[in-house]
Amino acid sequence: MTNAQWFMLVGGLLLVMGLTSSILKRLPVTAAIIYLAVGLLVGPTVLNLFHFNPLKESALLEVLTEVAVLISLFSAGVKMPVPFSFVRWRTPILLATVSMTITVAMVAAFAYYVLGLPLGAGVLLGAIVAPTDPVLATDVQIRHPGDRDQLRFTLTCEAGMNDGSAFPFVMLGMGLLGLHELGEFALSWVLVDVLWATLGGIAIGVGAGVALARLGWKLRREPLKHELMDDFLGLGLIGVVYGLTVLVHAWGFLAVFFAAVALRQTELKLAKAARDSIDGRTPRKNVRTDTNACPDPEPPPTVSEGSLVFKEHLERLSEVVLILLIGGTLFLDSWSWEAVELALFLFVVARPISVLAGLLGTRTPWRIRGMTGWFGVRGIGSLYYLMYAIQHGLPQTLALELIQLTLIVVALSILLHGISVKPLMGHFWRRSKQISTP
Repeated sequence: MTNAQWFMLVGGLLLVMGLTSSILKRLPVTAAIIYLAVGLLVGPTVLNLFHFNPLKESALLEVLTEVAVLISLFSAGVKMPVPFSFVRWRTPILLATVSMTITVAMVAAFAYYVLGLPLGAGVLLGAIVAPTDPVLATDVQIRHPGDRDQLRFTLTCEAGMNDGSAFPFVMLGMGLLGLHELGEFALSWVLVDVLWATLGGIAIGVGAGVALARLGWKLRREPLKHELMDDFLGLGLIGVVYGLTVLVHAWGFLAVFFAAVALRQTELKLAKAARDSIDGRTPRKNVRTDTNACPDPEPPPTVSEGSLVFKEHLERLSEVVLILLIGGTLFLDSWSWEAVELALFLFVVARPISVLAGLLGTRTPWRIRGMTGWFGVRGIGSLYYLMYAIQHGLPQTLALELIQLTLIVVALSILLHGISVKPLMGHFWRRSKQISTP
């Protein structure tokens, strides 16, 4: 396809989606399925108007997926509804660590014993497809900063964290393939790729988020009263945090998510302190007041709320482009039995077992465990990890095999989870209302 035809395709799709948004909301499928269907139609599967080669264009696809995941992680972070507490965050932390490890191990074993891949390739494949996706899972994630639904909180928080917690396993798989230094007895991997990269990323993200929240709050308050460009501040925070974290060899995805969480939570604390201060000056009842006095000013706007809408629009646009490209990579013979078996094993066996095992001993309701076990959406993050490995020397033969397996896993996730999300979530919410009603 020429550039003009690409503009017409994407522009026409955006026009249709924008004009029929109210109708699409009533359909039993997600928008991602429509994008994939269009990609399959114009791609080599049907009309063959274009073919996107992810191996030749791995550098471009790495950048596109990287940006999409970063924007999505920021959006997820600023929508976290409550301050951090171990009780509230215990479930997603267990999912992003214990369940993640179990999923990687199970997929690696399947790849080694069933698909005949080398152990290193199996571990790498497990790390690629294990993390849930923050880009394509919007229908099961937190919708706005005030959303306190436990299921959506769990899935959103897990997706935000496991895009960072998967990276050590990516490096482990590459190390077993001879593409990364693991050190004697894997000591370098444990100290650098697991401990330092994880803790360093969280520390940088939290520090930067708190600093920007306090600086923006101070600039907006009296006597300065500066007007700030929240969209630029949000993008700037993503860029600085991610760039700095990568420079010190820590996990940038984890840093951006926690930067957004820290930004939002710090601004909420500052706003609460401001309201408490105003309430402390308010005269009590039955005390005569000056009715002509000016009311106390409202707290100033926040960077997190001001930048969220813009980030969500960028997230939707990146979703359209990347899913179209996925559809444009697939041929009819891409749907091999091995790839389909891997996807079904991941969705029906590995994900539910890892969730149940990770949440043993917790008080998480069984309804939420079951829904969480099914809605492990795979998507753009998996493509990024794969392109990252290719750009760091993954052999071409192995790269082609992993590309086919990963693309089918993502495409089937879009189809199966996209078809089931609305009816299952609707049933879940109706059931929750019945249980909560005395």
